[in-house]
Amino acid sequence: MHFGAFMEFGSRTGVSEAQAFQEGFRMVDAAEEMGLDGVWLAELHFNPARSVLSSPIVVATSIATRTKRLRIGMAVYVLPLSNPLRIAEEVATVDHISEGRFEFGIGRSGFARSYDVFSIPYIESQERFAESLKIILQAWEGKEFSYHGKHYNVESAIISPVPYQKPHPPLWVACSNIKTIGQAGEWGMGALGFTFVSPDAATAWVNKYYNNLLHRPNRLTEHPINPNIAMVSGFMCAETDEEAYEKASGWTFFIFALSYYGRKGVDAPGKGNLWEEFQDWRHSDKAQDAFKGALIGSPATIREKLHQFQEAHVDQVILLNQAGKTSHEDICGSLKMFAEEVMPEFHALEGEHATWKDNVLSGRLTLEDLETKVYDIFSHQNADIVRLTPEELKARMAAKDAAQMAASD
Repeated sequence: MHFGAFMEFGSRTGVSEAQAFQEGFRMVDAAEEMGLDGVWLAELHFNPARSVLSSPIVVATSIATRTKRLRIGMAVYVLPLSNPLRIAEEVATVDHISEGRFEFGIGRSGFARSYDVFSIPYIESQERFAESLKIILQAWEGKEFSYHGKHYNVESAIISPVPYQKPHPPLWVACSNIKTIGQAGEWGMGALGFTFVSPDAATAWVNKYYNNLLHRPNRLTEHPINPNIAMVSGFMCAETDEEAYEKASGWTFFIFALSYYGRKGVDAPGKGNLWEEFQDWRHSDKAQDAFKGALIGSPATIREKLHQFQEAHVDQVILLNQAGKTSHEDICGSLKMFAEEVMPEFHALEGEHATWKDNVLSGRLTLEDLETKVYDIFSHQNADIVRLTPEELKARMAAKDAAQMAASD
């Protein structure tokens, strides 16, 4: 099993933007030194209370120059918000600077407000995502090409450089529920599970992914498959479970932040105070539920939960503890304890996992289609803080966009 660190370069009261970047880079250096396998960068816009990471591709370039071993992933690049040719050029450039250590995670973002500020109708996000990906992959072939779609037009373009990795960096797509995990399998992309699924549900998710990958393919475009599943998990490792829970309040803030915009409906960007509203919720019973499926506890407790992920054949666990007001010292101390006392055991099992995967992909091992209805939820779906599911929120935003477009006609 591989391990990555999820990074937001988070903002905290009393910490300057310069300090936020410095702390983030020190965490990268620690991850490299401790033997983690990679770091994954979020893309967050217009949210100064939460993060300074609005340009992760630039930050990825810096990480590439200061590390020698770490994989550098996007979690995720929000394709509809940028020009696809520009994305193709920048990703290929970072892939060269890192000498082939880049992982291309893509998505549409669950934060529809970013589209409002960039003046891109959210109702178009799915179409723009598909068109953008087609253009990027064509551009990476290194040949002159043209493309004429509904939202993008390219006339006789050829980019340089093309990616260092051939034909291009591995493709990953953000997944928020069992449906999108299955869709990642259909598309042949790695699944970046932002669902924070509990270890006991992981087997159902893994089986759904591989069965769709192998038996129900529906590729958006031609590309090599990337048969991998990574699960993002809340994380804090300490001497005792009690100490870990005390230090892990940043995890509940992260869950709250994911739900905040759903609860606020379609308010304009910048309305409200994220941190102040979090205070009303953080000590509730519902907030404590956020700890249950997370990798939070002593080394022994985390080891027990990881064995469940290992038995479910998850490829990578991405550790999230850089959130909220968790101190930099607690973040790095937690990673150090984990790297020394837990991680080596699971790194040693990688050969066994590779054999299992080879058997599945070759058809020598058949996976059962397990009942997934009980797991068809969003981990941050919580009656106290979520008034709309992500689908309901997106439908409302799409209706708002349609109304605005009709009014302008």
